[in-house]
Amino acid sequence: MADTVTFTPVDGIGEVQPGDDLAAVIADRVELADGDVVVVTSKVVSKSLGLATTRAKDDLLTEQTDRVVARRDQTLIVRTHHGLTMAAAGIDGSNTAPGTLLPLPADPDGEARRLRSRLRDLTGRTVGVVVSDTAGRAWRNGQTDIAIGCAGLVPVESFAGREDAHGQPLVVTAPAVADEVAGGAELASGKLGGRPVVVVRGLASHLLTADDGPGAAAIVREENGDLFGLGARDAVVEALADSGSVVRGFPATDVEAAALVHLAGVPDGVDVTIGEVVLVESPARRAVEAGMFVQRLLALATAHGRATKVDVRVTGA
Repeated sequence: MADTVTFTPVDGIGEVQPGDDLAAVIADRVELADGDVVVVTSKVVSKSLGLATTRAKDDLLTEQTDRVVARRDQTLIVRTHHGLTMAAAGIDGSNTAPGTLLPLPADPDGEARRLRSRLRDLTGRTVGVVVSDTAGRAWRNGQTDIAIGCAGLVPVESFAGREDAHGQPLVVTAPAVADEVAGGAELASGKLGGRPVVVVRGLASHLLTADDGPGAAAIVREENGDLFGLGARDAVVEALADSGSVVRGFPATDVEAAALVHLAGVPDGVDVTIGEVVLVESPARRAVEAGMFVQRLLALATAHGRATKVDVRVTGA
């Protein structure tokens, strides 16, 4: 382990313009060393790519959104096409010309790789690169910077198979190294400091990679493994409204149809046959109870990520 890790903001970068060579801007203002990690905010990456726009935010948000995760009043939390879950898809109107908006780069990992390669060409140094952006966190107030792109850096360090100081095995411990680097860089640069690049020096060598590595995409949890893929209220609305089809945002489970029927609670006098299509047979006098059971069953099926069809038959008894 390194004894000291330093975070040094780069001064004098100024306003980045479309077409600017970010690597050249950085190389002209700081002496890099092998093993450094260069943290660059997504804003300046987007500016250099010419992504600043005066389009309506609603149109831009629709374009950037893969699916909606949660709504509350005017706040919209969405999953972007990158797999990131962010307010307003990370679209930002701060630190840019009035009336313009900055969306995130379409391929943050690709931009990190290109910046790393260009810095190597210009300086002869092998460095890591992190593209950072600011995000909120579920259950916690405030925001912190996270890595949305990286190259030459281990994004997540798995401790599985190691033992702690008491000899107990570690199973799920996995520090998000790239996020920790991004957060530290933001703390060093300051939110209003006008210093969008920070050089991190002294990271342990095992956290650096000779090749570009898997990128920050490795930090994004698979959608069907996310236990919180929808907001609490939004999950209820989806489960009640979707009639038992598969809805993105619910974690995939292996629950059987019979278990769902049991959970839904079959009313007395109603017969249920479990097959490819669940058959619900009910006498007319029990039709209301049967209908309520069907809605519970469909809501449960949706919540468990299981497509379920139900055939309801009312008898004359």
